[in-house]
Parts: sequence; structure tokens; C-alpha cells
Amino acid sequence: MSPAEAAEVRSFWQELGLPGLIDVHTHFMPERVLAKVWAYFDAAGPLTGRPWPITYRHAEEQRVATLREFGVEAFTAMLYPHKPGMAAWLNAWAAGFAARTPGCLHTATFFPEPGAAAYVGEALGRGARVFKAHLQVGAYDPGDPLLDDVWGLLAESGTPVVTHCGSGPVPGKHTGPGPIGGVLARHPRLHLVVAHMGLPEYGEFLDLAGRHPSVHLDTTMAFTAFTEERAPFPPGLRPRLLDLQDRILLGTDYPNIPYPYATALHALAGLGLGPAWLRAVCRGNAARLFGLPAA
Repeated sequence: MSPAEAAEVRSFWQELGLPGLIDVHTHFMPERVLAKVWAYFDAAGPLTGRPWPITYRHAEEQRVATLREFGVEAFTAMLYPHKPGMAAWLNAWAAGFAARTPGCLHTATFFPEPGAAAYVGEALGRGARVFKAHLQVGAYDPGDPLLDDVWGLLAESGTPVVTHCGSGPVPGKHTGPGPIGGVLARHPRLHLVVAHMGLPEYGEFLDLAGRHPSVHLDTTMAFTAFTEERAPFPPGLRPRLLDLQDRILLGTDYPNIPYPYATALHALAGLGLGPAWLRAVCRGNAARLFGLPAA
């Protein structure tokens, strides 16, 4: 990161009159797990199928410092298991990371397996403030009976769950609005955050948010040229982004993005929805959802 890059990001939120940004979709995980994730992107794995250079391929300390230089006040440590037996270990690591990293919203995860409700309850007891569920990588049905108590705990506690449930970049057996919509039917108070605006099923997930006041969407990678090339956001849906202004949250996928951080911010500004919309998306909505100080 250069001083010019940090200045570019900071000028973005300063011109909006904000004290900083809140990014609800950033990735921090154990180094050996992250190395495997990066290797997958380097190989243009089947879920991506295209070159995907990691822009911020740095040591953990430097990645945290970069967010601080950008003026990101609060961020997450999105991590997720791809098989049974991983989630509790990941949660233990994430608790330690949050404890040693000011500004990190203590993040946790889960997988459909015996004991899931127990370790989710333990994570909540340790102060977890947001959970990550990745239906595509995990290849599991969110309606699995092993998860019903998990969703119930999260709904009852009001804890947001950032969920990759859209079918991009390629469909999974349990992606799309149907499977996660079934969970919401049973747990209507669940604070679901649909990652990536639900791409490519943008309209369907906007409909889901319209039916469920507790559903939010994050902007992770949406609207950028990289994503628009293969999963363009329909221009006709832009007015609905204004309708849901109070439930759209800034997300970036940092550090695993194939372009500079500022690119995501400029893509949002390029929608032409105005400074009030940008202020709500880039900080205000997340501050309210997570009980952080207002701007």
C-alpha cells in the first residue's frame, strides 16, 4: 500500500463527512488456512474459473495496519469451514484474533454437524458479534436439521450472519434464494446479511429483503468492473437499492480482491445514488446493526 492509496480511500469517506468506514466482509483466518485459500485463487479454481490476483497478499499485521491506514474503523474476520470438525477450531482462533485486534468485530462460524449448537452458544458466550456461513464452499443445505438450533440461537440473540447464499460465481446445490428463504420462514427474526448482494440473483435477493425486515445485503465485489463483466447488476434494479438504503452494508472481500480497495468504493459512488445513500452504506447501517457509535 502506498501513501497515495491510503489518501485516496480516506478522501472518499472524508468528503462524505464520515469519521471512517465499517467493512462487514473482510477475511482474516489462520495462516495455513489462508494460504490454501490464496493457492485456490492462484490456480483459478473451479469456483472462480478466471485469474484472480490477490492484491493484499501480506502478513497479518500488515493487512490489519492497511485497514487502519484506510480509515476502516471496524471490520470482520470472515472464516468458514468446508468440512466437519473445523468450525470450533476456527472459532477459537477467531476469538484470539479479535481479542488482540482492536476494531475487529469478533467473528465465528459453524457447519452442520453434531454439537454445532453447543459451540455456537459457546462462541456467543465469548462475545461473538457476527457469524459467517458459506453455503457454496461448505456445500451444505442451510435447512439441515443439524443447524436448526444454530439458526434459532442466532435469531434469538440478534446476531448477524453474513451468508454466501447467492449462486455466484457458479451455482451450488444449496445456493439461491430458495434454501436460505426456507430458513427465514422458520426463523423470521434472523439478521441475515446476504453476501455479494446475492449475485447473480440480485432481484430475487432484493425481493427476499423486501419480505423480511431483518435481511440485509452486503456490497462485496458487486458493481465493480471485475464483477460486472460476468454478473452485471441490472440497471433497472437501481431504484430498489434506494428503497433498501437502510439495509445495504459495505463489504469488500479484503484482502482477497483482484483490484485496489478504493475500486470498490468508487464503484458504489458510480451508481449515482447520492451522498446520503453512500453514508448509510459505508458506515451508518453497519453502525446501527452492530451497536457502534453513530457518525
